Amino acid sequence: MRSLRPVASALRIQATPRSSRPVSQSPCLLCAHRTTPQTPSRRYQSTATSTDSNASAPPQSPPQTHFDFFPTTLPSGPPPAGHFTIDTTALKREFLQLQARAHPDLHPPENKTKAQALSARINEAYKTLQNPLLRAQYLLSLRGIEVAEDETAKVDDPELLMEVLDAREQIEEAESEEDLVEMKRENEARIASSVKVLEEAFARDDVQGAKSEAVKLRYWINIKESLDNWERGKPVVLEH
Repeated sequence: MRSLRPVASALRIQATPRSSRPVSQSPCLLCAHRTTPQTPSRRYQSTATSTDSNASAPPQSPPQTHFDFFPTTLPSGPPPAGHFTIDTTALKREFLQLQARAHPDLHPPENKTKAQALSARINEAYKTLQNPLLRAQYLLSLRGIEVAEDETAKVDDPELLMEVLDAREQIEEAESEEDLVEMKRENEARIASSVKVLEEAFARDDVQGAKSEAVKLRYWINIKESLDNWERGKPVVLEH
């Protein structure tokens, strides 16, 4: 009698359903931007102590920086690969889109804490990057240079200091806001000039040059704040 085993085996093979192909899904916002502590990017760390054994280690994702939150506006990341100057209009647009997706009310209860932390990180990143002084200080901090909290970081330039003192005197002696119109124009030109110098310094990876110009920019930003908050008879305090 002819054996039925081959037939039964064939039937079992035909009856086996095809495995469905897994559907790829884009990562959620919380997965794409994990709120881990920030560390300086590898591009800013010395490679003098690296060995051949490190080359065989599996690649790891680079630490997250403020620039990583805005891949559309800042696709090249921080300088020197990317630019120091930023399209703040595009940055704000992408920021609002991110905040809309990260709003805690849009996430299940078990993820609300993570969403709140991510929202805070996005706010911090946007606040830092949209301001040229904070942006410069942040980039320097990635290189281990703290300018924002360094009270000793001053410019030893007598002409610059005289210019700053003269500006303070003019602001204090102003009788009306009309008296400050020309000063505001001049100071905006100073800020624009500093931003251009910072762009060039970061592009050529001149850390010391960027540090020196960031300290100068801090003077011009302080003058801008004094001009914007001017009140008749109010003394002017220019922090540096």
